[in-house]
Amino acid sequence: MHELSIAQSLLDIIVDESKNHRLGHVNLVRLRVGELAAVVSESLRFCFDLVSRDTVASGAIIEIETVAVTARCDKCDFSFEIKDRVFECPRCAEPVFEMVGGRELYVMSIEGETGEEDGADKGAGGS
Repeated sequence: MHELSIAQSLLDIIVDESKNHRLGHVNLVRLRVGELAAVVSESLRFCFDLVSRDTVASGAIIEIETVAVTARCDKCDFSFEIKDRVFECPRCAEPVFEMVGGRELYVMSIEGETGEEDGADKGAGGS
């Protein structure tokens, strides 16, 4: 199950970014995952719940946008979505070997809270 290592890498990214942006808690993480990345969404969510316990990302919702497999024909320069694992250009019927989408796996966005309430905690030292 490679989803566990992906979940751990995802958590590492989230922890680093939450420090960079001073987030006290992460609520939502949006991912873009290609169909060929061989990621089982529910398995990734389950693994992330496990590795993120007691961290800044504990309880965060993982939204996954699945990206279709796309290719570009070298002969006629037509870009298209691969259907039923047929790697043949629908325009000129040539075999296609150049993949342009469907293998990605990256973080689109991270949403969270800083823990500060409109600056009320800043400089609170009494009067």
